[in-house]
Amino acid sequence: MYHYDAKAALEELKEDAVLPHPVRLRDMILRTKLDANEALDLNREFQNYLSHFGETQKIARDILEKLAVGEPKTP
Repeated sequence: MYHYDAKAALEELKEDAVLPHPVRLRDMILRTKLDANEALDLNREFQNYLSHFGETQKIARDILEKLAVGEPKTP
């Protein structure tokens, strides 16, 4: 559990994000029967998800790397 441990949170992020990985999400979309309009709408949403997913991981990784080298406060 990484509630207050930046190093553990960084390791968790490297292993697997809490959000569904874009490849798995894409597979879920492909395995669902959709009409043309639904498929187009979901594809647009997925493209948005894909770009934000990568950006969010990068931002979180940068923050966690900075925190991981810091000294924790003493209680």
